Amino acid sequence: MPSRRKDPRRPVRRPAPRPQKGSAPARSTAARPPPGDPPPRVKAPAPPPSTLPAQPGRWLWTCRAGFESHLFEELAWAGASPRMLGEVLVESETRPAEPPVFARTGIRVLTSLPSGQSLDQTAGALAERILVALPQGMLVLQSFTPDSPAGNRLADEADALLEAVRSRLPADRLLEETWRAREAGATLVELCVAPGAVLMGEVPAREALSLSPGGRQRMRRAADSPSRAAMKLEEALVNLPFEPGRGEVCVDLGAAPGGWTQRLVARGARVIAVDPAKLMPELAHHPRVEHVQESAFAYTPEEPVDWLCCDMAWRPLEVAQLLAKWGRRDWATHLVANIKLPMKDKNPLLLRVRHILTEEGGWQGLTMRQLYHDRDEVTVTAHRSQ
Repeated sequence: MPSRRKDPRRPVRRPAPRPQKGSAPARSTAARPPPGDPPPRVKAPAPPPSTLPAQPGRWLWTCRAGFESHLFEELAWAGASPRMLGEVLVESETRPAEPPVFARTGIRVLTSLPSGQSLDQTAGALAERILVALPQGMLVLQSFTPDSPAGNRLADEADALLEAVRSRLPADRLLEETWRAREAGATLVELCVAPGAVLMGEVPAREALSLSPGGRQRMRRAADSPSRAAMKLEEALVNLPFEPGRGEVCVDLGAAPGGWTQRLVARGARVIAVDPAKLMPELAHHPRVEHVQESAFAYTPEEPVDWLCCDMAWRPLEVAQLLAKWGRRDWATHLVANIKLPMKDKNPLLLRVRHILTEEGGWQGLTMRQLYHDRDEVTVTAHRSQ
């Protein structure tokens, strides 16, 4: 896991009414849609085979390969006038007030250069543009390629360009410890080496969706991890100001075989793992793990907990309703959950999920993002008033 400084403050549990076992109403099988109709659907153009030049002053967004059309539609719904630049690269005229769900990262374009120039020419032009546009302050300089087969083949070129530009900038302005970028008030400068073009943009670190190059927040999978699911939780917690810790109580819905439970226990938390299936043996006998072998939809906590975690492979609207019930009844203070996506109509469904969690569940500070380790799913975080 990448090194970073954690906020030493821990969330304080707000007193809430003690729920009574067996008091939960029967689960509904249909979610109420949000008031009004969703915006008209937007058909996105196919990504061009060679990256189009980006326009300075506009915003460049990256996403998971194959999700360009969903990101494009989000930006269109936000009135941001999107333009398809290439595989996993979408440009918009403005930055929406609500971060796009399918964006891994977003940067304001400083310049765009055609590929084919010499390394010295390209690096010199980029360094000069940085010094003119950002004459003061600390910088974090990174490079990335589009996360696509064609883009990944340019990784060596991206690394070489990064070093060439770095050598042309004042060393005392370059912050090497990326995890300190936000507290240092640094600006994140990203070099994107794409098929047909080199794009460069910037964003204040405190406003960045991710501090990883191109938003590719790679997490390490522990050798004893029962599945890759644990990496999704690790990535979700990276951008939160605090995380589950010693002395806190977490409920893990749909816990088996125990990927999320394992990572929560490693942080010192006590975990109530809810799943009819078995946990991995070392977790089943762990002193800080209580395994409740029943359905997540039937489970009622004996008292409010600090964290509700959920990574269930289940119908998304029913999962959203379950999470809303926990919020509505003040059964948890913080939420981290994965919502599985349907094959079609992803954006309209996410509008309904957002409505269920906020309007029906009362969850606040909702974030909804498709993270690097997510596939056909998105990660949701939220909290209740303390």
